[in-house]
Amino acid sequence: MKQNLFEQRHQESWQRFAARLDDLERSRRKSESAVGFSREYRQICQHLALALDRGYTSYLVEELQQLATRGHQQLYRHRSHFAVQLLGFVLAEFPRAVRAEWRWVALAGLLFFGSLMLMGLLVYGSADLIYSLVSPADVAEMHAMYEPAARRIGQVVERTSSTDGLMFGYYVMHNVGIAFQTFASGVFFGIGSLFFLFFNGVMIGAVAGHLTQAGLGNTFWPFVAGHSAFELTGIMLAGAAGLKLGWALVSPGRLRRSEALRGAAVISVRLIGGVMMFLLIAAFIEAYWSSMTWPSAGAKYLVGAALWLLVCTYLTLAGRTPHAPD
Repeated sequence: MKQNLFEQRHQESWQRFAARLDDLERSRRKSESAVGFSREYRQICQHLALALDRGYTSYLVEELQQLATRGHQQLYRHRSHFAVQLLGFVLAEFPRAVRAEWRWVALAGLLFFGSLMLMGLLVYGSADLIYSLVSPADVAEMHAMYEPAARRIGQVVERTSSTDGLMFGYYVMHNVGIAFQTFASGVFFGIGSLFFLFFNGVMIGAVAGHLTQAGLGNTFWPFVAGHSAFELTGIMLAGAAGLKLGWALVSPGRLRRSEALRGAAVISVRLIGGVMMFLLIAAFIEAYWSSMTWPSAGAKYLVGAALWLLVCTYLTLAGRTPHAPD
């Protein structure tokens, strides 16, 4: 393609990209003009490569090279800005949001952990009660999962370390599915979140109580000790976020329900962002640590206790500053 035809075809997009760069360089924060920036930056780089390969004149090559250099600087700048925002969210914004919504967190915790412990005690005291909640086939599968002789605990099928990555993906999808269900069902005036908090607590408690009563507690409890801090706390916080949504619909105050829901969603989505982080960590621990049989039960309990302490300390103390009290 001749240079003049190449310029005619793409001159408008170059001018548009240059104008976008001007706007971004004037602004200290990411603006609406940054939408689609990466795609246009890649296109400029492609045009520069074509100009060099076809031996176009130096003025065109220099113009495209200048645009590519400025674009690279802006791309790096906004990626760095995103990293700073993400770090700020993890270190301060998320734990502050949890503390700000402590009433919903407390209610969700009471319902979830209360039903879990109550059902665990009931099933532990009555061996046959598990069959009113779980089928005999599923009970047999649970026994196989926590058989002390298994090479990997928590799975029916024997695994090798090469499949841990697949299990990590499975745990992520499973945990995120439960959390999203608990959160999203809050739009039904909070009833859905209340139900799933209670339901998940009952089911987890029933499994724990039965396996302990059946003599498999020596494998079950070390298995769950590590990832339970992040997984159970994540489910509880997902429920709190759903209850926040539901209450906005039940008691919108002077706002329209749609407006109250949008306001509550801003906070709830912030909580869910932290929940996803917790569940990713839980899935990683479950895939690469919990199922291992070589660590002693004592080591797993120590790690589990340390992680519970870490989660509690993080949620209660992270992000506190003298000028930004919670």
